[in-house]
Amino acid sequence: MNTIRFTAKNKHEQEFAKALRRNVNNYFKENNITTKANASMVIKTIVLIASYLVPFILILILPMNGWLALLCAIIMGIGVAGVGMGVMHDAAHGAYSRRHWVNELLAGTLYLLGSNVLNWKLQHNVLHHTYTNISGYDEDISAKGPIRLAEKSQLNRGHRFQFVYAFFFYGLMTIAMLVNDFTRLYKYEDMGLMNTHGKGLKKEFRRMLVRKIIYLAIIIGLPLWLTTFSVWQILLGFFVMHWVASIILSFVFQMAHVVEGAEQPEAHDKIETEWHVHQINTTSDFAHKNKLLTWYVGGLNYQIEHHLFPGICHIHYKNIAPIVEQTAKEYGIFYNLKPTFRAAFHSHIKRLRELGAEPIIG
Repeated sequence: MNTIRFTAKNKHEQEFAKALRRNVNNYFKENNITTKANASMVIKTIVLIASYLVPFILILILPMNGWLALLCAIIMGIGVAGVGMGVMHDAAHGAYSRRHWVNELLAGTLYLLGSNVLNWKLQHNVLHHTYTNISGYDEDISAKGPIRLAEKSQLNRGHRFQFVYAFFFYGLMTIAMLVNDFTRLYKYEDMGLMNTHGKGLKKEFRRMLVRKIIYLAIIIGLPLWLTTFSVWQILLGFFVMHWVASIILSFVFQMAHVVEGAEQPEAHDKIETEWHVHQINTTSDFAHKNKLLTWYVGGLNYQIEHHLFPGICHIHYKNIAPIVEQTAKEYGIFYNLKPTFRAAFHSHIKRLRELGAEPIIG
């Protein structure tokens, strides 16, 4: 895999990066608090995991009609998306705990979606966080079916309507991952990413296959065995759960990077932008004042803070965000903040329309 080197174009950017790290580190030192999870984060973890597991257990042990079971499936989708954003995400970054085994255990909640932790770490932690919004490197802005998210990707006539049909295809994300996790594993092997993490392709492929079989045996097999619901009803519930989780996850992630003001730099061997500055240039925050949203999405509405300090638990983002914003202001660096969820949502839809209407390149 070809790598990109980030170099500050001037001392001003270097000084900003030093000041930013110093100011944030001072916050934790002066308040004598850990950068990892606290008691409220532990309570949140229990609540989110329960919001996924309890409805599923109720489906298995209580007689209920199809409509009530469908409601449970919707709640499960909301719950599993919350677990992914508010628990797994921190743990996979090593931000939940100083204990490696705790992070590995909670990162494993990704298996509740039938996905694979290694794939996530390679795609998200390595590619997305290192090469944020760089087409050909960051898979988060690669084509999602018929959706065009990158300025440098191929434009088709059908893309002009993507701001409408994106809702449906965003909902297929986690279901698609059930299958394409296998092809992505081979892709990461070809890119040399498996070797850098000390993983063997055949061994990881077998592990992933076994985990997915166990997941399907539980999420589909147990309802077939323990309930009176028909096969089509169970498969419908399975689809609805994944669609709800996927639509939530997709929009939250996209509203942080595919919005107005979030740059998409061209891929070169060397990018003359200091890495911290690059993260701010390519990322956006939204809805800082929405406490419920912040709680549910695991602080991912503070995406700038997350990209700058992925090793800090999201429970602290709301407190370090003013520090990041003020430091950026002092150094004349644009801090991209959408004031509300609605503003961020509208900005993403506007970008989808722009990306669908751009002239064909080349």
